[in-house]
Amino acid sequence: MTTSPAPAGTAWPAWELSEGKPATTVVPRFETIADACTWLASVADELRARLHEHGALYLRGLPLAGVEDFARVRDVLLPRRTPYREKATPRSDFGDDVYSSTDLPPAQAIRMHNENSYTLTFPGLLMFACLTAPEEGGATPVADVREVLRRVPAGLVARMRGAGWVLNRHYSEHISASWQSAFATEDRADVEKYCTDNLIGWEWGDDGGLRTGQVRPGIIRHPGTGDEVWFNHLAFWSSWSLDDELRETLVDEFGAAGLPFETGFGDGLPFTRRELDEINAAYEAATVRRSWRVGDLMLVDNILTSHGRDPFHGDRKIVVAMGDPVELAACSPTVAPAARTEQSA
Repeated sequence: MTTSPAPAGTAWPAWELSEGKPATTVVPRFETIADACTWLASVADELRARLHEHGALYLRGLPLAGVEDFARVRDVLLPRRTPYREKATPRSDFGDDVYSSTDLPPAQAIRMHNENSYTLTFPGLLMFACLTAPEEGGATPVADVREVLRRVPAGLVARMRGAGWVLNRHYSEHISASWQSAFATEDRADVEKYCTDNLIGWEWGDDGGLRTGQVRPGIIRHPGTGDEVWFNHLAFWSSWSLDDELRETLVDEFGAAGLPFETGFGDGLPFTRRELDEINAAYEAATVRRSWRVGDLMLVDNILTSHGRDPFHGDRKIVVAMGDPVELAACSPTVAPAARTEQSA
């Protein structure tokens, strides 16, 4: 373990830099959340500088008693909010743009991803906090996607750099989120306008479902640091990421085009299980994690760092907020985003 000293003239504890764990500090003791917010405002610039260096920061020991306290901290550290677009996984909405990190079953691991990598505007910063710590497991692992890019095999990097990746979605009440939930509207015209404005191909099905397709760059640059990163959901939403038996059942029942999600490279060549394994190995080699305790707060630079979730036992309440919206156009994308109407990935 090493420690990184506090900047001269500030009352900032040293950062703990341990192998396998995110950069961590124990904050000063505060009696009230108001006192904590005053202090956080005074060190906000230091936190931003450290985020550019480490990608994710773990702050331990804040007096967070509930969602309202978390929202007050969010307003200090993430004053510019980012709306949750093109919803894909179940979340609880606690109001005031505070959400549960996910409502997927506790036994299910969530693979590494950068939040909203498939949208044209995405959050630059994420803020997670622990209000109820699980009995076992349940960490929110993070991975520096600068390092992931260095570890992904050169051939896959070249394909991504030259062609980007494709996301196909099938919105259906039977096996995935409905389009009404994902787009927060009951009006098809609203969906069509959103898709047109955001370079998403769309097609209505006879069953009332919706199919969409979009091409996105999977390698971009951080607009603040200039670092090039692996930034996508290619592995996250590949059908190869499903349990083998579940994948076979879904394909048999609904066909390949009926899967709720499918991904591939933009060159149209098949994306194989071996390639998925190689990408996941790059994520795993760069992944760090720390077990949650009540009062822990984690700041994540969403462009420099991916995140996921470990399975867990017991009650768990991790809340999240999104802020500092960033436009894809500001990130030097290697491929121009485009709508896609052909549904094969």
